[in-house]
Parts: sequence; C-alpha cells; structure tokens
Amino acid sequence: MPHLPDDDAWLLKERRAIGDRIRVTRLRRDMTQESVFLAARMSRSAYQEIEAGMADARVSTLWKIARVLGVHVTDLLHD
Repeated sequence: MPHLPDDDAWLLKERRAIGDRIRVTRLRRDMTQESVFLAARMSRSAYQEIEAGMADARVSTLWKIARVLGVHVTDLLHD
C-alpha cells in the first residue's frame, strides 16, 4: 500500500490551492468577492472561508463558483 501524506496537512494544502485558484481567477476577471458570492447565492463568510482555504466546499458550491467565474469546475481543482 502506498504511503499517503498526513491527511490534515494534505487536505489543508489542497484547500489552499483551490482557494488560490478561485482568487486568481476572480482577480483576473476583475471581480470582487461580493460579486462572486452574491451571484453564486452563498453567504459572504462561506465564500471567504473557501477562498482562504479554510473550509471544504461541496461540489455543487464549486460548480456555482466556477459558473460565476466563467470557468469549468476542473479549472478550480487542477493546476
């Protein structure tokens, strides 16, 4: 069985990477956090936690964010 990295450290790293991709995409489109979370119909705090890499996002939430940002959801999951 392959050795897996520490789950907590690995998940934190992945959450931060997704949040970074969301933030970079948002800024490239000259959008504010407010414009994204309002269009995605989610709370400010939930959006900010996802973008900061501090919270897990449901797949449906990532789909909504990706749609608002005009990208495919896989763009938020992969480099």
